Amino acid sequence: MTNAESTAPNPALLLDNQLCFALYSASLAMTKLYKPLLEDLGLTYPQYLVLLVLWEQDGLTVSALGERLHLDSGTLTPLLKRMEQADLLLRQRSAQDERKVEVTLTAAGRKLKAKAVSVPACLVSASGCPIADLMFLTQQVQALRDRLTSN
Repeated sequence: MTNAESTAPNPALLLDNQLCFALYSASLAMTKLYKPLLEDLGLTYPQYLVLLVLWEQDGLTVSALGERLHLDSGTLTPLLKRMEQADLLLRQRSAQDERKVEVTLTAAGRKLKAKAVSVPACLVSASGCPIADLMFLTQQVQALRDRLTSN
């Protein structure tokens, strides 16, 4: 192998050809965009995700919430505990099955929904993309995630 061959770029190893890096750096940019918006609501990004799920369907079990968010209970439980201390939600043992813990929004958690309505619009504005393009991209990334997690 010549020196030129060993230094020639391999397209498979170029940073700009890495889907993982594109997703990672886009995630960092997204987090940077969301941070001040969520600080105004007194939320972290993971707390915002929990609320999005509960605003969609209140009264889920911790395990159902974890499945929806792709989070394990070791990550989710301390997050829910902090949210309960902030009076955003309640965790209670299920009356039907005491092994299960149900999560419900408090009045304060429900009230925050009206303030959070502007958050997605800020993303649309910052992206400069039509909503249809963003929805298509979201579906593509979700499909990729599902394929990766099913293997």
